[in-house]
Amino acid sequence: MKAFAVAAALLAAAWPAHAAGDAAVGAQEYEARCGGCHAVDEHRVGPAHRGVFGRRAGSAAGFAYSAALRRSGIVWDERSLDAWLADPEKLVPGQGMNVSIGDAALRRDIVAYLRSLAS
Repeated sequence: MKAFAVAAALLAAAWPAHAAGDAAVGAQEYEARCGGCHAVDEHRVGPAHRGVFGRRAGSAAGFAYSAALRRSGIVWDERSLDAWLADPEKLVPGQGMNVSIGDAALRRDIVAYLRSLAS
């Protein structure tokens, strides 16, 4: 019984970190899944992502966003980025990204990585 209680306590302590995502895993997945169109510090097919947290969608200087994204009023945070990665067209109809990530844990990892990118 004591071993069970210790294991349960360890699991409970680890849960918040897991729920928040793993930025190291997210960095690898970002490169594999997003890196073809995005980079951290330069615009490519998609906009650069450094400093995306707290930034209004469609507002990074020097990138030609869709009118739909510019008008969306979204400010990027954990919730909005998760919804965006899950289904960008559902979140902002008429936007220009045609990639989605169905796995919620993978989205959390990528979002954790994006959060780690200071502006």
